[in-house]
Amino acid sequence: MKSALDWSAIDTVLLDMDGTLLDLHFDNHFWQIYVPEKFAEQHGLPHAEAHAECFRRYNAKAGTLDWYCVDYWTQQLELDIVQLKRELSHLIAVHPDVIDFLAALKKTGKRIVLVTNAHRKSLNLKMDRTGLAVHFDAMHVSHEYGIAKEDPAFWAALRCSEPFDPARTLLVDDSLPVLRSAREFGIAHLLAILQPDTRQPDKDVADFAAIRRFSEINPDLRG
Repeated sequence: MKSALDWSAIDTVLLDMDGTLLDLHFDNHFWQIYVPEKFAEQHGLPHAEAHAECFRRYNAKAGTLDWYCVDYWTQQLELDIVQLKRELSHLIAVHPDVIDFLAALKKTGKRIVLVTNAHRKSLNLKMDRTGLAVHFDAMHVSHEYGIAKEDPAFWAALRCSEPFDPARTLLVDDSLPVLRSAREFGIAHLLAILQPDTRQPDKDVADFAAIRRFSEINPDLRG
């Protein structure tokens, strides 16, 4: 479904980080390949067995805060997850047109808010690497609310510290469970991302409007 935005109906823009502003290739490669390799080395396991065990543990925590928590996985896998992320930080990349979009958005006077399930340690690493932090009026991490974005209650908790009118708010996110929770809460303007990982094919975005590049909704380009 194509995107169609009326910027005059939007005051607040909530933006996800991984897969939305940043290429999900880093995270996919890190969790699917690099961590299982290091887990195999750490525990003296064949690679296939280590891979299967990592994914068994990942799947058991999908959609929960633990799934996104570097401290949890450091303990569970007996690996220094933050240090391993630093080792691969050269793979962290900003999606095309993001910086131009954020700069154009700032000119409109909209409130620009990063809202992520990523752990604060991951957020800090990625902001240090990309320099994107200067573009946001605020950055919120779901761990600090004790609820993942997949839960509609997260958005109510967010409003306590980040007042926004759901009817005049846009959320851009690559996660369908997150978009569904936001829709259930009442956020009126929702956009998915067609290609969160630039090395992978387009994803199924169900019935959500979606964009491939942020130039498609850049206020400067759309008028």
